[in-house]
Amino acid sequence: MATLLRSKLSNVATSVSNKSQAKMSGMFARMGFQAATDEEAVGFAHCDDLDMEHRQGLQMDILKSEGSEEGGEQPLEGDIHYQRDGTGPLPPSASKDAGVCSELSGQGKPKITAWEAGWNVTNAIQGMFVLGLPYAILHGGYLGLFLIIFAAVVCCYTGKILIACLYEENEDGEIVRVRDSYVDIANACCAPRFPTLGGRIVNVAQIIELVMTCILYVVVSGNLMYNSFPNLPVSQKSWSIIATAVLLPCAFLKNLKAVSKFSLLCTLAHFVINILVIAYCLSRARDWAWDKVKFYIDVKKFPISIGIIVFSYTSQIFLPSLEGNMQNPKEFHCMMNWTHIAACILKGLFALVAYLTWADETKEVITDNLPSTIRAVVNIFLVAKALLSYPLPFFAAVEVLERSLFQDGNRAFFPTCYGGDGRLKSWGLTLRCALVVFTLLMAIYVPHFALLMGLTGSLTGAGLCFLLPSLFHLKLLWRKLLWHHVFFDVAIFVIGGICSISGFIHSLEGLIEAFRTNAED
Repeated sequence: MATLLRSKLSNVATSVSNKSQAKMSGMFARMGFQAATDEEAVGFAHCDDLDMEHRQGLQMDILKSEGSEEGGEQPLEGDIHYQRDGTGPLPPSASKDAGVCSELSGQGKPKITAWEAGWNVTNAIQGMFVLGLPYAILHGGYLGLFLIIFAAVVCCYTGKILIACLYEENEDGEIVRVRDSYVDIANACCAPRFPTLGGRIVNVAQIIELVMTCILYVVVSGNLMYNSFPNLPVSQKSWSIIATAVLLPCAFLKNLKAVSKFSLLCTLAHFVINILVIAYCLSRARDWAWDKVKFYIDVKKFPISIGIIVFSYTSQIFLPSLEGNMQNPKEFHCMMNWTHIAACILKGLFALVAYLTWADETKEVITDNLPSTIRAVVNIFLVAKALLSYPLPFFAAVEVLERSLFQDGNRAFFPTCYGGDGRLKSWGLTLRCALVVFTLLMAIYVPHFALLMGLTGSLTGAGLCFLLPSLFHLKLLWRKLLWHHVFFDVAIFVIGGICSISGFIHSLEGLIEAFRTNAED
């Protein structure tokens, strides 16, 4: 009897402990998700969400495996392939978390409100790359302002139709969610002939965008430090090397918990910097050069501006995950409307007043135009933000690469880069360090913020925000679309394709010319 009583007390204590841990884990997972959406693309917000989905996917795998063990089935060993529906085999290291995971799997994912989702989208499309928008007005005039509005409308629309592709009508006539991610949508469009081709294309585009974002952070860090301290005998390339030395520990990251603590502070600091820039511009309102803003375009450089503007709106890659985590997904459309309207107004005002202040002297990074007395302080804050933001796209790129090449079960191209104890193998760490060094080399040989941003926006930004959503919408839902939806989708695909090709060609030409110049020097 004493043994039985002691056993029951032990079980109760374990249950209470597991519930407490589960609640805390759920709270931190929710905080981690929100913090991870601090930056642009993709891409950046996807990082902690991948980590959270992976952990909660393992929890579902544990429950499935426990049920299968009772029925006589044994999970496959050595396979760490993960599937969201819980059908994937159980990782060997997952059983130690069974108690906590069981409790969490009953709770489901922590849901977020429409306001929290809007904050995430706002962080993604109002990042520090807004600093390049005045340079786009320099080469586009009023047409550049129109393009800021047009890009907001189109990206809002394509975000909505991308989410529509997640749903289908079941036998009872109910609209149900049958897909979970951008990759699932792409694979559905290419099935049955090429069931994985679409997902691979999306993954490649995502990796390119994430790596290019990392390169841009190194470029902007070197540029800002060089222009903040021009009297020091340190070149922009040297500042980029110093920045990369600070970023090298990113190769050892296992998750973004440590970094995510600073993300909210970084976002608030960036908004303060934008306000300071606008306040300085307003203080010089009497000297604004309205006559410099004209209805003209620089044929050679304006296509680059298109890529810059498009890149500043990229958020589609994480919208399926965001919508799936909302308490009321029906509020998604309203949330997209007010976030993009707010972004359009703020970006347009920021770009216009900054250009009016400096006119033809507007530089690629607008803070370089500030007086030396305040430029150094503002730029140091921006460099700190860039360095703290770098781990987000870097970690997301590493996650995608590892899942695609090293951890995709029997379909992996290479053996797993993790040992049996879960530790990263030495050659896996070497590959991560090589990725950091690659971003440095690109930043050294092509230290042009506007060209790199334009190239990325024209290549992956236009593809992920304009071309693919409209194409997928037509492919999956064309039988149910009204004529004006078909017209909008075709128009966006055609216009987006023209802008993408034009911007890519001109950006690539500029990069090749810059690369040759640097090679000669």
